[in-house]
Amino acid sequence: MDLPLAFNSELFVQLLVNGITLGSLYGLIALGYSMVYGILKLLNFAHGDVYMIGAFVGYGVLTLLGGPLSPNIAIAPLIVLMFLAAMLACGALGVVIERFAYRPLRDAPRIAPLISALGVSFFLQNSALLLFGAQFRSYDSFVLGSKNPEFFEPGPLTDPVFVVKHVNIQLVQVIVLATTASLMVALTLLVAKTRIGKAMRATSYDREGAAMMGIDTDRVIASTFFMGSLLAGAAGVMFGLLFSQVFHFMGFLAGLKGFTAAVVGGIGSIPGAMLGGLLVGLAEAFAAGYLGGRWADLTVFGILILVLLVRPSGLLGTRAIQKV
Repeated sequence: MDLPLAFNSELFVQLLVNGITLGSLYGLIALGYSMVYGILKLLNFAHGDVYMIGAFVGYGVLTLLGGPLSPNIAIAPLIVLMFLAAMLACGALGVVIERFAYRPLRDAPRIAPLISALGVSFFLQNSALLLFGAQFRSYDSFVLGSKNPEFFEPGPLTDPVFVVKHVNIQLVQVIVLATTASLMVALTLLVAKTRIGKAMRATSYDREGAAMMGIDTDRVIASTFFMGSLLAGAAGVMFGLLFSQVFHFMGFLAGLKGFTAAVVGGIGSIPGAMLGGLLVGLAEAFAAGYLGGRWADLTVFGILILVLLVRPSGLLGTRAIQKV
């Protein structure tokens, strides 16, 4: 007896690929939230707007070097330059934000830096609006657009109900996944093996104790903001390459979803941030594919509420140690 084709295997695999790609972006944003929270117990709600600035910096480099339709240099070095410029600019911006918006409030009541973070977010949004206008700016995905080579075209599987005939994986998705994996491995090794990484872990565990042991906690905190913002800049360029268009308000919702990913995975945990990002990206992709686009955000934030109710510390998070 023939089984009904109630399950579209091609759609499922395509949504899986799209969800992993989107989750990679959210994971990079979530890493910034987790790193800053791990050090200062501060929710840096300006982080999403740093990501937006990174997207505009990448667009600026693309425009300066000839534009998406006729770039003056080869595509590979152009993309590398876009990433480097956005990452360095956002890293520097993160250090400036920490120095002037958060450091003076480090010993203030915890509500003060949170309000300052919201103020910085609005400042960056409106600065981008004044500088670039409200219109969407297009990366146009130059050679990475609709004529991408197909990297994955599996044949039929043994079960006739689950048949994958044709799945498109775009070159830009491969670039996003490879870049995300490389940055994640580099960050993990930096935190685990280097001197600054050990100082970051010590400061996260006990900032006052680390300072008493001779660690320059101001430098460690500034380095944490630099690295988190650097990752956000990379994510901003990836967004432009994936979806072509960037705009001044793009950081708001992406920042909320990055924060959701950090909380779901366990805020303060680097592996948790990437796990949360992948889960949020997959949830959004499958909800949009099977239920419709209007259900995507509802599903993501519903998962946030569910995780907070069932496991407030997140999937890979640990309970905070209460010092007495």
